[in-house]
Amino acid sequence: MSLKILDTCVNCDVCEPACPNKAISLGEEYYVIDPALCTECVGHHDEPQCVVVCPVECIIIDPDHTESPAQLELKYRSLMTKESAA
Repeated sequence: MSLKILDTCVNCDVCEPACPNKAISLGEEYYVIDPALCTECVGHHDEPQCVVVCPVECIIIDPDHTESPAQLELKYRSLMTKESAA
């Protein structure tokens, strides 16, 4: 599953640097998460770091981008392979 930032985001800037996959960026109005890069921190941490640091608790599981733990692990491995090849 990918995560999603709700419109209650206050643009506090703490989630973006916490993301090990660089999946978070500033959107037009508030921060957004790229589902192609979000692994919910699988492979990096035991829990999603953006959720841990978010002071307004506006980050949820994105129902439009559901993935199993195995799929998240595969995505993590693919991202790491691409990163090491760059």
